[in-house]
Amino acid sequence: MIKQILGRLPKKTGKAGDARDAATSNGNEPSNSYSVARSVEPGGNKRAGNGEHLPPAGSASNPAMNGAVVYHSNEPLPAFKDVPVSEKQNLFVRKATLCCAVYDFADPTKNLKEKEMKRQTLMELVDYVTSANGKFSEIIMLEISKMVAINLFRSSNPTPRENKAIEGVDMEEEEPLMDPAWSHLQIVYEVFLRFVASQETDAKLAKRYIDHSFILKLLDLFDSEDPRERDYLKTILHRIYGKFMVHRPFIRKAINNIFYRFIFETEKHNGIAELLEILGSIINGFALPLKEEHKLFLLRALIPLHKPKCVAMYHQQLSYCITQFVEKDCKLADTVIRGLLKYWPITNSSKEVMFLGELEEVLEATQLAEFQRCMVPLFRQIASSMNSSHFQVAERALFLWNNDHIENLIKQNYKKFDDDELKHEESSSKREALWKRLEEMGGESSPSGIPNGKSSQ
Repeated sequence: MIKQILGRLPKKTGKAGDARDAATSNGNEPSNSYSVARSVEPGGNKRAGNGEHLPPAGSASNPAMNGAVVYHSNEPLPAFKDVPVSEKQNLFVRKATLCCAVYDFADPTKNLKEKEMKRQTLMELVDYVTSANGKFSEIIMLEISKMVAINLFRSSNPTPRENKAIEGVDMEEEEPLMDPAWSHLQIVYEVFLRFVASQETDAKLAKRYIDHSFILKLLDLFDSEDPRERDYLKTILHRIYGKFMVHRPFIRKAINNIFYRFIFETEKHNGIAELLEILGSIINGFALPLKEEHKLFLLRALIPLHKPKCVAMYHQQLSYCITQFVEKDCKLADTVIRGLLKYWPITNSSKEVMFLGELEEVLEATQLAEFQRCMVPLFRQIASSMNSSHFQVAERALFLWNNDHIENLIKQNYKKFDDDELKHEESSSKREALWKRLEEMGGESSPSGIPNGKSSQ
């Protein structure tokens, strides 16, 4: 069937095209075929994976990209409803190839006709993927992954914010940069999201194209300054994690590496909150007892995420992940509380208020045995916060006593605290009495008026 379909495709003469057809026909298509789609040189010229320069998108003739024929961007293509079922896959390939053309959106007056044609074609691809009533063939998976890679895996342009950071501008107050190409990018994301979520997508076949290299490039996009893009990425990565079980350990490890680089090297990343939001859902689904790998992730990545100055940008999501761990395994409460105390802010009042709020959520899931292990250093810090010169910090620390569970934990340790105080007082009294007795004995053993018992000559 695939040979018949490929026989209808226009062929490009040459060894590269013949080799491509042969690889596709026998099912040996390399899994990273999208990675050599095209790259951008400093001058803005496109070049193919083999080093040949490609003319700008929309020109009269384009050479092959990834071995597939690139059709003229202004070539009219029929709608899916106007072709028989046997031709729909062939038409999909042509439409997907047309959508591989990339345009410059910095100048809104350029390639208006081609841009609109591409947008409409992308919408047709969305409808095709959504309404599919049969398993996607491997060539469809290839074309979707290639089209997605060419459109999304782009080099980020440097922004003037790097200079502003030197001038001491608060980055949290900056307006996010919106990508001018979003009118196309959004539909590309929609095609890919619906493809990944579709029941017609066979994960065993699709993993050849959505492989580790593809996932790494997808994770790189989380640093985008456009919150709309990060929101799509969050949903898509979550779907990939759920559908491709074979990729789950790799995804967790890759996210760990992003966190390590953020914590210990750059402290700059736009997508930490979105990644933590995905992890919150993942942690919620962890089976019990927790694997050692997951406990190490808590200890080495999540707890140190309290260190960066910009923790306010993702603290809500981080707090949720931390609390999920404690609710899964209450024995981790001592580890988490001591970790919070390790990174407790000293001069940042707003950060300290956040820590007190997170501490309350952790204590709500803490049992008596774990509470007793850390209560001494814990209440030393709470006492320090209560005595803070900043009224919001002191007020937030006092609010802990409004929590019934925390109050019960404190009450259950009243008697132990009183017993310790009583033992301490008894020990102090005995020590003072012993010293007094020794002083009296020393005075009795010495002749009157003569120190150390020595007689005068």
